[in-house]
Order: sequence, then structure tokens, then C-alpha cells
Amino acid sequence: MEKTIRIKYHSDKIDKLTYVDGKSDWIDLRSAEDVVLKAGEFHLVDLGISVQLPQGYEMITAPRSSTFRNYGLLQSNSIGIVDESYCGDNDVLKMPVYATRDTEIHVNDRICQFRIIEHQPKIVFEETDELGNNDRGGFGSTGRS
Repeated sequence: MEKTIRIKYHSDKIDKLTYVDGKSDWIDLRSAEDVVLKAGEFHLVDLGISVQLPQGYEMITAPRSSTFRNYGLLQSNSIGIVDESYCGDNDVLKMPVYATRDTEIHVNDRICQFRIIEHQPKIVFEETDELGNNDRGGFGSTGRS
């Protein structure tokens, strides 16, 4: 089922949002500004859009797999969560980044990506002394490969 996200572009220098056909259902977001960072600096990168999500949905933003390799950037909040209340004309999406090395971002560079998901259903927590299942082996137990 298709969902509609209303988009307000704040820059005519970035490409319009689109799927990368056949590769993923995540959608790339682009920098709407040129940024020069020194190692150890923080910046909120302007992504040049405001959005109105469908009611009951939220947007998850995360770096692209190449963002660290290409720019030496870490998204400082690991992932971003945008709920449907962040929908004003001036609620511009931004990516909080920490530079691990001197780097430059240029207008229209693809630096992060998003997808939308339905809100988590209401959960009831049931306290118990035992779960009654086999142990998998603890944290990090699936090994290396």
C-alpha cells in the first residue's frame, strides 16, 4: 500500500527524493550546504527538506554505508527519529555529525538515508521470574564472520 509524504524543498540545488531502483527501499537524503569540518568538530548538516509524514508513521534516518568511508563522519545520535508532529514549514531535516578527520561535504552529496515505519503498537510488560526458553549464548554469541 502506498503512503504519501508531503515534501517542502528548501533548496533547488539538491536532487528530488527518489528510490534507487532495485537496490533498497531506503531513500537517500542529500546535503543542502557545503560544509568544511576539522577532526573533532560537530555540525548539523542541513538536508534541505521539511516533511509531513502520514499519521501513525515515523521516519528513521541513518548514515549511508559509505558515509564514514567517504567523509569520516559519524551520525552523533546513531539514528534519527522524526515523528509526524515534526511537520512545519521550517522543521528542516538535519543530520547531526561528528567528524573523525578533516572533511568536506558538498551540496547534493548523499550523506544519509531514511525509511518510514508504523509506530510501535502499545506493549504490555508482563513480569516473570523465568522466561522458560533455551539460552542463545549471551551478548555477541553469533560469532565472527
